[in-house]
Amino acid sequence: MRTLIVGGSGFLGSELARQCSLAGHEVAATYLTRSGKTAGVEWLPLDVRRREDVDALIGAFRPEAVINAAFRQTEWTTTAIGAANVALAVSTAGGRLVHVSSDAVFSGAAIRYDEMCVPDPISPYGAAKAAAETAVNAIVPAAVVARTSLIIGDGDSPHEALVHSLATGRARGVLFTDDVRCPVHVVDLAAALLELAASEYRGIHHVAGADAVSRYELGLLIARRDGLDADHLPSGRRADTRLPGPIDVRLDCAMTQRRLQTTLRGARQFLGDGQR
Repeated sequence: MRTLIVGGSGFLGSELARQCSLAGHEVAATYLTRSGKTAGVEWLPLDVRRREDVDALIGAFRPEAVINAAFRQTEWTTTAIGAANVALAVSTAGGRLVHVSSDAVFSGAAIRYDEMCVPDPISPYGAAKAAAETAVNAIVPAAVVARTSLIIGDGDSPHEALVHSLATGRARGVLFTDDVRCPVHVVDLAAALLELAASEYRGIHHVAGADAVSRYELGLLIARRDGLDADHLPSGRRADTRLPGPIDVRLDCAMTQRRLQTTLRGARQFLGDGQR
């Protein structure tokens, strides 16, 4: 499959590029400032905020599938308008589109959310992701919009780096005991997205881990896996802060999991004893 990964130099994008290359796909991946290092991948500079550049790149590469993993949490233009630009280019050039979205589109008021739930974001990032979903669904009705949660790896994700910094005293802060998500392993997420890209499914899919855990419990699991002193991890309650965004959001992935061969493991499994 001729595949284009938009945002390929990010944490998820790099894993997508790696799996595509291993599978023998003809793959290109885009970057904004620094290209990735995966061998067998054509690295292409792209600013998704520039519609004419997106049109030109997708029109020239002619991918059979595009997976858009590009975002910036603090920038509407990249997250929302960039997603619309990618969708417009795919609608012209043809091919499959898988757009990666987030559980941030929900307020947390309902706690548990399946694919039929309507977004009700309460943070700027969540609003940008909801706007991106709306644009993608309107422009490319056959696209897959894949909502996910905290993405964890084998030591190289931002949350894992935070846990290491807190456990060793290199950073100050707390891990919230009331902030609950469904963390997913980056290998599982990338495999699921590639499955969806190769399928005929369309619409909203939830692609997150099987376990709902707090950020503090997740930190304990990471610390124990990596041989850190979990007693050094500071805890607190998000409800006691003024941070914007949802507190407890649990993605129900039952429908999506039935469609996938990839197993979406829970954090207690992929961070358990022997899971390196």
